[in-house]
Amino acid sequence: MKSKTTVGILLFENAEELDFVGPWEVFASARVVTGNLDVVTVSEKEGPIRAAKGMQVIADTTLARAPKLDVLLIPGGDGRRKEVDNEVVVSWIKKTAATCEWVTSVCTGAFLLHRAGLLHGKNVTTHWSRTDELEALGGITLRRGARYVRDGNVVTAAGVSAGIDMSLWLIGALFDAETARRVQKSIEYAPAPPYTAEV
Repeated sequence: MKSKTTVGILLFENAEELDFVGPWEVFASARVVTGNLDVVTVSEKEGPIRAAKGMQVIADTTLARAPKLDVLLIPGGDGRRKEVDNEVVVSWIKKTAATCEWVTSVCTGAFLLHRAGLLHGKNVTTHWSRTDELEALGGITLRRGARYVRDGNVVTAAGVSAGIDMSLWLIGALFDAETARRVQKSIEYAPAPPYTAEV
């Protein structure tokens, strides 16, 4: 294991709050538990971003200044409709993903991964209400009903709270199952079934 793992979470206007806040909480808690993880939020430009339900956030850094990432997480939300046509963002995702250990999305963040060419031939999932839309883009196998799906180093999660489950799984993959369970306990998260993966 490397001395430190860096997780980057992309932020953009009208991103769904829990898509990024839920995973951020998991990774930030893992930072406390392990001391071997950093989590940063990244946006195209400086300044406040208004998320889907009205929360305002300011990213830690910009695309141009982002550190080298080991894990990339792309949230969803209605803002993805605009971002899939944002060549600056899509190009950054593609370039950054090329050197990441894990590339992930929550909810309709999968559409950004698809636009960046990262889902071709992959098994994937997304929010239940957008599965047909994603499948219609072609080149993927849609796994309906799955909380998250791993195919190679790409992990896609279904809507909103599924990002927390996926992030706990990633902690297990990056460290071990016991660390993931310690993080789960620290955030008082009680999924059903509980974290059980031995990775």
